[in-house]
Amino acid sequence: MSRIGRMPMVIPPGVDLKISDDNNVTVKGPKGTLEWKIAPEMKIEVDGTTLSVSRPTDNPKHRSMHGLSRTLISNMIVGVTDGFTKELEIVGVGYRAVIDGKKLVMNLGYSNQIIIEPIDGITIDCPAPNRITVSGIDKQTVGQIAADIRSKRPPEPYMGKGIRYKGEVVRRKEGKTGAK
Repeated sequence: MSRIGRMPMVIPPGVDLKISDDNNVTVKGPKGTLEWKIAPEMKIEVDGTTLSVSRPTDNPKHRSMHGLSRTLISNMIVGVTDGFTKELEIVGVGYRAVIDGKKLVMNLGYSNQIIIEPIDGITIDCPAPNRITVSGIDKQTVGQIAADIRSKRPPEPYMGKGIRYKGEVVRRKEGKTGAK
């Protein structure tokens, strides 16, 4: 049995969870609504305020989908109740970010500014010129937007300049002068 897949989930109050016949899961909560189609082989059972996911056989495909299905539903429940947040730090002289309307405008050492527009359900905020916060209810989308922002100027190993996740450790390399 999958260690993650066999753990039951508690559905918090204020969250409405509906499962259709074709395993289409809809979770509605205070922050919004999420919908996802789970693999049709998985069996999703709701017993009061407890949800459990089970698999029909020990087939490798069913085993791989068991924990994934449970985690996707769990992330949907957490997203509509608390939401997800990714924080990014900008390191470098002259590197900064600013919110202009809803757009994120970044100066990252290129000749032009980099402008990123958030998609629906995602909010981008700059509490300081060297910090960016991406938040929303869908964990996958929040992570993808944060990765897209980071890819505009990833941290480089010699000076450490660039955009990195909060708490990310960048291994520094020694330059040419260190060889003497």
